[in-house]
Amino acid sequence: MKKKVFMAMMALFLFYATVIKAEEKQEHFKGKPSETIEQAVSNFSEYNRKLSSILNQDTLSPRDMQQVHELTYTLENALEKINSTLSTLSDTLEAVHVSSETGDADAMQTEGMRYLDTARQIIE
Repeated sequence: MKKKVFMAMMALFLFYATVIKAEEKQEHFKGKPSETIEQAVSNFSEYNRKLSSILNQDTLSPRDMQQVHELTYTLENALEKINSTLSTLSDTLEAVHVSSETGDADAMQTEGMRYLDTARQIIE
């Protein structure tokens, strides 16, 4: 009887150790980096296609759930870079706007080109 209880406890321990290890692995997944806006836009497009492919299935398996969990890290990295770039882009556009109001052609041209360079990386 003691042997059966011991074996059941060991099985339970191994089960919980596996669950805890799986949770630790999930929490520490980093995703692909998005260090440049080009990389972020590329990752955003690619991983949204992957997400769509999984979500469009009739039924979702535990493996599908794990894949979605993992790919959301890459999407979060991409969105973080896109959001920070858009925030900066908004400031740059405001500088173009103000320079156009004040008649500062040099600033308007410099800031305008900076704005367009970044904007093109996002939409083209």
